[in-house]
Amino acid sequence: MSETPGHPETSAESRFVQRLRGDEPTMTVELRPPRSGLTRGGAMDMWIDLSHAIRGLAARDAFLMLTDSAVGEEEEENLQHLTANLANEVEPWRVVPFLTCLHPLDYCLRYVDRARARGVESVTVTGGDKVRGTERCVPHGYQLRQKFRERTRSLSLGGWVNLHRPIAEQVGFAADPEYEADYYLTQVVSHHDLALAEGWLESAEREGLGIPGSFGVFYYRNGRRSVLERLSRFFPVPVESVASAFEAGVTPDGHCAETIVALRRLGAVHVYLCNLAPHHAATQFNRVMAEVARLEAHGG
Repeated sequence: MSETPGHPETSAESRFVQRLRGDEPTMTVELRPPRSGLTRGGAMDMWIDLSHAIRGLAARDAFLMLTDSAVGEEEEENLQHLTANLANEVEPWRVVPFLTCLHPLDYCLRYVDRARARGVESVTVTGGDKVRGTERCVPHGYQLRQKFRERTRSLSLGGWVNLHRPIAEQVGFAADPEYEADYYLTQVVSHHDLALAEGWLESAEREGLGIPGSFGVFYYRNGRRSVLERLSRFFPVPVESVASAFEAGVTPDGHCAETIVALRRLGAVHVYLCNLAPHHAATQFNRVMAEVARLEAHGG
């Protein structure tokens, strides 16, 4: 049930935001629910893999992000999975679902009520990928966050910033009171384009940006140029640098770890990982974190 119109309850920071405000590194893993339209058996197998991954990652003190129709593909609803498959197994405040504007407004408003009722404390609200051509209920994510604020202040809301755009522009967006976010997530960056993260941190500090954030790191499963160029349709990829690193013998785990360590040295200690395979996510995460520990121990 939403609060009385005009009398939203007092805002309280989620445990996710509290961790992002701290100096202790926070790791979050982004996972994708099964695609819509799979056979019952196929979807069930994927939900089982996802559930195992989430339980394993939560045991490592990771937060979990569940996407909402990522890269233009329809997905099963992330909140339904939390209710149907993870009840009493994973603390719901560890799950930070995405919600895009690619739904009817009534659905979005009901979504935040359902999220609160299930113990979710943080929701990242974005415009959504326009690849599949679905019309947004509002033009921009911040406008949907504003509507949520009119309804409730008991959820911490997140927004999106793109470090591949002009940094001053993006910091200005995030610092604007109308942005209505308690935290931000960045577009994917890597140690090959580290100047973007450095520029963001310097500008955010200079402008006194008051909200914390988490930096996106992509887990490249291989360095084939054809794959990297295909990924470039969805986000900027330093194709030649990544391909050359793999050709020189860098492993997927090592490449991912290098980015995490490089970001930590800049002061960007909060990271979320993208593109781990659901059925191997916990194992891949453990390997990456072992590489991070090795690199940090040796100063490499």
